[in-house]
Amino acid sequence: MTRKSEELDPVRLLERLVAVDSVNPGLAASGAGEGAIADLCADWLGARGFEVHRLERNPGRPSLVAIARGTGGGRSLMLNGHLDTVGLGGYEGEPLSPRREDGRLYGRGACDMKGGVAAMMIAAVRATARGPLRGDVLLACVADEENASAGTEEVLESFTADAAIVTEPSRLQVILAHKGFVWFDVIVHGRAAHGSQPDLGIDAIAKAGHFLVAVEELGRRLGAAEGHPRLGSGTVHASVIHGGEEPSTYPAQCRITLERRTVPGEDADTVQAELTAILDQLAATVPDFSYELRRGLHREPFEGDPDQPVVRTLLHHARSVLGHTPAVLAEPYWTDCALLDRAGIPCLLFGADGAGAHESVEWADIASLHRLTDILTDTVTDFCS
Repeated sequence: MTRKSEELDPVRLLERLVAVDSVNPGLAASGAGEGAIADLCADWLGARGFEVHRLERNPGRPSLVAIARGTGGGRSLMLNGHLDTVGLGGYEGEPLSPRREDGRLYGRGACDMKGGVAAMMIAAVRATARGPLRGDVLLACVADEENASAGTEEVLESFTADAAIVTEPSRLQVILAHKGFVWFDVIVHGRAAHGSQPDLGIDAIAKAGHFLVAVEELGRRLGAAEGHPRLGSGTVHASVIHGGEEPSTYPAQCRITLERRTVPGEDADTVQAELTAILDQLAATVPDFSYELRRGLHREPFEGDPDQPVVRTLLHHARSVLGHTPAVLAEPYWTDCALLDRAGIPCLLFGADGAGAHESVEWADIASLHRLTDILTDTVTDFCS
């Protein structure tokens, strides 16, 4: 391998990225954030002629947009990948010491999703090195996707493109739909009293039990519904519950946090109406049942158009590299595709193979990382020419 080819090897770049702690501090209080890894990417891309913009509305939580300007008159393409990872606690071995073994590269973030970031960075450099492109190539290396996606939101306030590809891991399959989610807190009210005085107390935890039974029934109804042709039905589960002070006191409050996964046609408003109907029915039928419903973070589901030029272009080049047409699928998890789509940017998700995202051992498949880089290189060249 020549020195020049080493510089444009996605696996070598991935090793450098994995070695940098970029744990999201919104998930782990001791998380390093994206500052150091953003510095690495900015230096690497700037040295290769990219125009680098650093966005850092939240101190220590930067996102980058690196642009290779086209000559004009062509379509622009954004490649989007997140720099943050989940925490290092519980990881088996050394999470920040990348290790190659049996065709895999191990380390925290190797799969989710520093492999995709490395591939898109190398692909953009290779594509622009082939000759002048008419359209702009934008690399959005974003913060905070693992928590609230503040990075992509901030990028989209200042930058746009004619299309986008999110390089989250997808086993070299095209993802054109995924679920959304909305979080709600349900606060069930009781009345504090000494445990020896049941005539004075109202047990908020016992009252909340009626709601938990209703949540389980809602889940059964959702599962029995026809649902979305690719994503199936929405789901609901109780994630966290808090209530009570000590054994000898009737609890005055019980708070239940719910997550409702949504499919196209559902959103935070439809879910709020669904939960309100359940809670109002309980208030009408269960003595002394009273509640508050508070909406938390919500993200919309995503459904892309298979006839968009960016989808057709990538499928064409994937077929050439892989020797077969990739499957077009949907996934239950949420990604930044939904934010790009909402901003009017046609997009899809396409990334390498691997496993262990958020788990105790994480790895990226090296061969698929090379194939991803080749497919992205050809797609950028074609789309932006």
